[in-house]
Amino acid sequence: MSTPPLASGHDGPHALRPLLDTVLEALDTGARARGGPLPAGGPEAVAGRIREAVGDVLPDRGDPHAVRTLVHAFAATAADPAHPLCAAHLHCPPLAVAAAADLAASALNPSMDSWDQAPGASELERLVATALAQEVNPAGTPDSLVTTGGTESNQLALLLAREAHGGSVRLVCGANAHHSLPRAAWLLGLPEPAVVPAPGGTLDPDALDATLTRLSGPLLVAATAGTTDAGLIDPLPEIAAHCAAHGARLHIDAAYGGGLLFSDRHRARLTGLDAADTVTLDLHKLGWQPVAAGLLAVRDAHDLTALRQRADYLNADDDTEAGLPDLLGRSLRTTRRPDVLKLAVTLKTLGRSGLGALVDQICAHARQFAALVDAHPDFELHAPPVISTVLFRPTGATDTTVAAVRRALLTDGSAVLGRARLDGRLWLKATLLNPATGPDDLAALLHLAATSRATLVEGHTPR
Repeated sequence: MSTPPLASGHDGPHALRPLLDTVLEALDTGARARGGPLPAGGPEAVAGRIREAVGDVLPDRGDPHAVRTLVHAFAATAADPAHPLCAAHLHCPPLAVAAAADLAASALNPSMDSWDQAPGASELERLVATALAQEVNPAGTPDSLVTTGGTESNQLALLLAREAHGGSVRLVCGANAHHSLPRAAWLLGLPEPAVVPAPGGTLDPDALDATLTRLSGPLLVAATAGTTDAGLIDPLPEIAAHCAAHGARLHIDAAYGGGLLFSDRHRARLTGLDAADTVTLDLHKLGWQPVAAGLLAVRDAHDLTALRQRADYLNADDDTEAGLPDLLGRSLRTTRRPDVLKLAVTLKTLGRSGLGALVDQICAHARQFAALVDAHPDFELHAPPVISTVLFRPTGATDTTVAAVRRALLTDGSAVLGRARLDGRLWLKATLLNPATGPDDLAALLHLAATSRATLVEGHTPR
């Protein structure tokens, strides 16, 4: 048996080219076979199709057609975020230029844990991390770390707060906070978080003030700029003022809403963000990047010294003294891929105006969809959207019916809507992240929800 070709090296591009043709063809035929935003039939039917395509996972003899077969099956059974009727989660359709850059990163396969494994990538990461940190906080000495997403960024934020306070800190967060925050407190062995009421879905600043007055010891307040259920933004300036008055450290989880920084029209919604000690960003949401593309921005780069580690084979003292950059303190991970390349290519290709235009488009789509819902006699709108999430439900429906409407659409493969519980009721959730979505797509999404409800409720017909 001859040695299989490698993806990089002198012959790498030549070896990849025919494989790329195969992959692109399989992506196309798989999407056509799927025919919609989600494969029809539900979990067991989809699992059966995958089992049939895979067959023996580790056969005695290899299959030269495995790439074509499995990529086709992968695409045919995917939830496609680029389909305009796939609107459930903070799961964006990636830009083609970002996916192309990600291929280069995969082919070259640098590991971002020592300079001799990633010479150019290490400097590229430094430049991008600094630039994005300055977007969050133009003053002081900001920096940022590339992470796998909001969960890792939030964990790092709590870790840095703990270390800044000498090994102990208590998390104070709203009832609307992302689940990764209390989970990070548990993981780090911190005290039970103090949970502040969030009536209407945003943290109550007066209740926060009362909580900070009552509690003693080092405190970390976590606010949210873009909740996962309704895309709401906490009152950041008031929260920051209370933190300053009580000497509490502030973290803002802007995994969803952070992308508003690129938009001149919507950036003001993040007023107060620069008061945070740490900020979570996710550019695989409002940045249209392939997963993963997270960051943790810090106002004071000195905070990152808590992550420094020594491993002689990666960052020996004499090497760093001789000028080789030390990458080991840039993450809790050791081996990590160069996710920075796709970020750099996207920022350079689109610029601030291009990214801002995409943000403006999806915010406009959310307002348009909310207007359709509000005008429809068979639906109730929860509230006007703050970013790009719209909550709605069939008029007069029970929570059981709302859940059933969503599952029926999923099983049919016709539309992908999320669910959120707010104000004591269950809502259908449309999270609009596809800039290419058009007015007809929005109308079709609402019509499918109405039709699904009609099939579940005897005697009801959509208007």
